[in-house]
Amino acid sequence: MTGWQDALLGELCTIQSGSSNTQDADPNGEFAFFDRSKTPKRSNRYLLDCEAVIIAGEGAEFRPKKYVGKFDLHQRAYAIHGFGGHLLGDYLFYYLEHFHTYFQKVAVGATVKSLRQRHFENMPVTFPKRIAEQQRIVGILDQAFEAAAKAKSNAERNLANAKELFANAFDDLLAQRCQDAPMASLASIADFKNGLNFTRSSKGQVIKIVGVADFKNNFWTPDELDEVQIEGSLSEAYELRDHDILVVRSNGNKELIGRCILARGVEGKTSHSGFTIRVRPHSDAVDSEYLTHFMKSSAVRKALVASGDGASISSLNQKALSSVMVPIPPVCVQREIVNDLSVLGEKIGQMTLIMGQKSSAIDELRQSVLHQAFSGNL
Repeated sequence: MTGWQDALLGELCTIQSGSSNTQDADPNGEFAFFDRSKTPKRSNRYLLDCEAVIIAGEGAEFRPKKYVGKFDLHQRAYAIHGFGGHLLGDYLFYYLEHFHTYFQKVAVGATVKSLRQRHFENMPVTFPKRIAEQQRIVGILDQAFEAAAKAKSNAERNLANAKELFANAFDDLLAQRCQDAPMASLASIADFKNGLNFTRSSKGQVIKIVGVADFKNNFWTPDELDEVQIEGSLSEAYELRDHDILVVRSNGNKELIGRCILARGVEGKTSHSGFTIRVRPHSDAVDSEYLTHFMKSSAVRKALVASGDGASISSLNQKALSSVMVPIPPVCVQREIVNDLSVLGEKIGQMTLIMGQKSSAIDELRQSVLHQAFSGNL
């Protein structure tokens, strides 16, 4: 390309590895502290006072960060600075952003990939000789990526608003249609059963199992379940059925207890782990999907989380679960609520899909623009 030149990064900049210790981190520190994490920490001392491009020297992505000011640098991070009259820091930042896969290729280590100073020094860089041309390219990239970031932020905000609407939808429908509905305790309309315990040394029947990891934010049990080996054979008392509701009984994270999921498509010998409770409705007056939505509502979740006890492992208070009061409108009204939520959920699912497609398209556009910039086509 006319007016462009090639050089090794070590010939153009100062490359410095960090030497600060993580013990220097102070939440109230005055200066930024860079290490392997994605978020800068704070410190009361600093090693450098300059404009720099900073890259973690250990990890997976090796994405660059731009920084101007006083900062510390952990020993597993590198700062590229002292660009001189040959290279703009912003130009180099975009260049490294586009060619960050270079670092993935040269990094050493079998399990944790690491970079050495030589990997930076020996990296080839192509750039316009004229600083004014670098400034022009940076200006175009700044403008393009600012617009792309705004579009992505707006899409994410719209999706977050839609999800919040869905989270409140059940409470709103309940208030509209169930004001005069009779109330019943959960214990009076359903039976409870703690889950199955087993160990790696169990030598009996192989079954499918629903565990805490299957809950997440799902409404239905996953189609694919893990298999485990239990002691002896699975008794009928522990067999899972369609329309059973499972609730997280105990977890290291108290905020996760009380989460629930509805069983669907249960085939063969299937049960649920000892960290969960099965809630099986035995009354024709309640629809299982309606009851699951109710148990996922903000008020019920808050009450169940608050009932948890235990120092390291929080456990759901089964008395609190039993005493949950459920509004029981006519079944036809329950199913109307479920249908309305289903329609809303499908719309949000479509929005999520579109959001994912837009996000991918924006990322592809970013890489395309970077490619054009460093091919001399901007």
